[in-house]
Amino acid sequence: MTLSSDQQAQLLETLKVRFEKNLDRHKGIEWENVQARLEAHSDKLWSLHEMERTEGEPDVVEYDQNTDEYIFYDCSKESPKGRRSICYDREALESRKKHQPENSAIDVATEMGIELLNEQQYRQLQELGNFDMKTSSWIKTPSDIREAGGAVFCDYRYGHVFVYHNGASSYYGSRGFRGFVRV
Repeated sequence: MTLSSDQQAQLLETLKVRFEKNLDRHKGIEWENVQARLEAHSDKLWSLHEMERTEGEPDVVEYDQNTDEYIFYDCSKESPKGRRSICYDREALESRKKHQPENSAIDVATEMGIELLNEQQYRQLQELGNFDMKTSSWIKTPSDIREAGGAVFCDYRYGHVFVYHNGASSYYGSRGFRGFVRV
């Protein structure tokens, strides 16, 4: 998928404004370098556009020197509104005979070209601010838990990150997922 030149310019401006408003999230990273990388890898702009469209508010949180990539996380205060009320994965979705949600976190992330945060990444996000104080977010679930029918989600309450489990087929209006993309 590709964006028009106008969509690309608008997205870059949105990302730049967010970057400048939240300098504490990306200390030591210069916007000019991020923008150059985005322009050189315009295929990733579509994924960032999808993160933005679903209200994830993507922002740079890290530069990986080993891979020469900038890492963007969903930084919306609450779980992205455009990605809530979904179960964990396709298997969980198909297992529901009644009241199926519209989609699953894994399928939506794949369609967007992003990945779900894992527990370590979720905890790293919480070091940058207080996120999911009213909502919760599915995270990448370890295979042994998923094979047993469960899935894992997190939230932030009482000054702490809480990691919980639920049946993978469950879904709630206040639970979505947070993702990341490497550029």
